[in-house]
Amino acid sequence: MTRPPASLTSHTVLPIGGTRAVLEASTAAETGDAALAVVLETSGSTYVRAGALALFDEHGGQTGWLSGGCLEPEIAQRAQQAMQARRTEWMEIDTRSDEDLLSGSAVGCRGRLRLALVPLPALPSWPAMVAAWRDGAGTLVMHVHADGRIEARIGSIEGTWQLDAATPPWTDASSRWPLSIAPMPSILVLGAGPETPVLLPMLRALGAHVTLVERRPRWRMHAAFADASLDETPTQALAASTRRHDAALVMHHHFELDREALAALAQAPIGFVGLLGPVRRRDDLFRVLTAAAREVLLPRLHSPIGLHLGGTGPEAIALSIAAQLQRHLHGVSA
Repeated sequence: MTRPPASLTSHTVLPIGGTRAVLEASTAAETGDAALAVVLETSGSTYVRAGALALFDEHGGQTGWLSGGCLEPEIAQRAQQAMQARRTEWMEIDTRSDEDLLSGSAVGCRGRLRLALVPLPALPSWPAMVAAWRDGAGTLVMHVHADGRIEARIGSIEGTWQLDAATPPWTDASSRWPLSIAPMPSILVLGAGPETPVLLPMLRALGAHVTLVERRPRWRMHAAFADASLDETPTQALAASTRRHDAALVMHHHFELDREALAALAQAPIGFVGLLGPVRRRDDLFRVLTAAAREVLLPRLHSPIGLHLGGTGPEAIALSIAAQLQRHLHGVSA
């Protein structure tokens, strides 16, 4: 993974977040012994939904959140038990009663979580599955069974593990929980500019994989903020890509380079195309594209890219773009 150079100030480098952060941490060499907290069921008002993940390691480290921080200490204790016993531990956290509003951790939420705490050393092929997920192989499907058996599959990689486990402590327990971990979002950024040092780390902090396509020497240094960078034309980059991109952003601040990028994207099956710049510039670009390119681009073009949040300057623009992509990637309608 590309890291920003030392010359770039550290406050611009945001940590990777989301499901991506949890899965990548679950295979990191420095993690050592760790347990994966898997949300099996939720009801009422909860911070997460079924399929959410968090990682707890033997040193007290944590990646990912299942609440606003109030429940994690209790979950961490149970995770330590799972690591030490090498068995799946079950956990129910129910804060739906009136008493929970004023006692204990005083969460203030009316919800229930049911969790499985799974010791990762008991899943020997787990790193290969995470690597496939990170490389864009698709959805990671898991089945957690009440008898301790866990099945997982992604692409052509499958795994079945039988772990020790007691009977889940709740009386209405299912015998099996099917869970799906959606593919990591992939965003293709065609062209760098003043927004790039803010936008790319922000997208990665939201859990996306970011590829930057940029040939101009002036802007090549910003490739350090991406997961991957290509010193190629948009046509070359799209032809060589083995990853399915969920969105593409055209951000060269250069008319001819943006025209070239739009022409290439007209031939690519990417459902969301964002174009930086005002409406008049978009219209001028469309006038120099072929009629066929205009026809296939128009239904998926978002221009000007970014939500109307207020503010000016590259930082405000980066935030507005990230907000629109977040809404799109999570299926929230305008």
